Amino acid sequence: MEQSPDGTRVVLVGGTTETARRDGISAAGADPELMNQTPGADAEVITYGRPVRADAVPVSPTGCPTPALVTRAVRELLGFETVVVDGGLADPTGAPTVSVGAGVGRDIAEQDPVPTAHGAFEAARQFGRALPADEVWLAETIPGGTTTALGVLRALGEDAMVSSSLPSNPTGQKERVVDEGLAASSLEPGDAAGDPKRAVRRMGDPVLATLAGMTVGAVESDTPVTLAGGTQQIAAAALVRHAGYEGRLGVATTAYVADDETATFRESAAALDLDVTVTDPGFEQSDHVGMERFVAGEAKEGAGMGGALALADRAGIPMADVRARFAAVYDRLLGEQVATDSTDASARDRP
Repeated sequence: MEQSPDGTRVVLVGGTTETARRDGISAAGADPELMNQTPGADAEVITYGRPVRADAVPVSPTGCPTPALVTRAVRELLGFETVVVDGGLADPTGAPTVSVGAGVGRDIAEQDPVPTAHGAFEAARQFGRALPADEVWLAETIPGGTTTALGVLRALGEDAMVSSSLPSNPTGQKERVVDEGLAASSLEPGDAAGDPKRAVRRMGDPVLATLAGMTVGAVESDTPVTLAGGTQQIAAAALVRHAGYEGRLGVATTAYVADDETATFRESAAALDLDVTVTDPGFEQSDHVGMERFVAGEAKEGAGMGGALALADRAGIPMADVRARFAAVYDRLLGEQVATDSTDASARDRP
C-alpha cells in the first residue's frame, strides 16, 4: 500500500437505526438480522482488508457486495489514512473506533428516535475540531440511512428526495414512514428549520448527528471537509447549513447516485451551495460478477465509495486500475466466503 502523500483523513462513521428493520427499506445486508453487522463489517474491511469480528462480508439479498470493497480497493492503491467513529453501532466492530457517545437509533416512528443526538453532535464537534488533518473526507455506513435522511430533510423544511440501495427506490414507502415519524414527534415539515439538533433527534439517526457535528467542528478549525456519499450526506450538509455554517463545503458521490432520476441529488446539492464531485467507476465496462449489481442500480453508494473514487481520480489513478483492484478484493474476500458457505451447506446436507 502506497502512503497518500497529503494529510488526507477519511473518517468512516458507522451506526444503526431500527428503521432499517422495516421490510423493503434497505438492501444493506443479506437479511434483517445481518444488517446490524454491516457497519462494523464495513469498518473492518476498510481498515484490515477483511472481516475480523463480523461473520461475513456484507452483501445484499441479491448478492451485491458492500461498497466498502470499493473504498478498500482504492485505499490499497492510494494508502489514505482512515479513522472509524462509532456513531451508534448495534454490534461491536474489530476496527479501532472513536466514541462520541452515540446510542443505537430507534425507529423514526417513535417520538424520540435519537435521544443521544445532542451529546453525540457536541462530542463529534470537539473531535472534528481537534482532528489533525489537511483535509477530512467524511463517510457513512448505516442501513436504512436514506429513510432517516429524508426524515431530517423534511423536519428542516428541505424539499428533496433521497436515493436508495435498492434498484427500485421505494419513495412512497419512505414518505409514509417519514409521515409516521413527523406525527409521532408532533412536527410539521419545516418545524425544525434552524434547529439541526432537534431535527436529527426527532427524525434522524445517530450517524447524521455525528457527521454534522464532526463537520461543524472541522470547519471551525479551518479544515476543509468533503462529505463522501450520496443523499444521506445531503441531509448531513443540510444540518450543517441549518447550524449556521455558510462557508465552502464539498460532497463527493458516485454517478449511480447523481444520475438517479428518483432522487434529487444535484438539485439539493445546488440548493445547499455544495461543491459537487461525481465519479463514475465504469463498472459497465467489466463483466466481473462483483460489478454487475452496481450496474443494475443496487447499492449505488456507501462506506465512502464516492469519496474514495474521487480521491483516486484526483491522484491520477485510472478507473481501470480501480476496477481491477476491486475485482481482486472481491475475489479474495467473497470467493473465500462463497467457498465457506458451500462447505457449510454440504456439511449440513450429510446424513
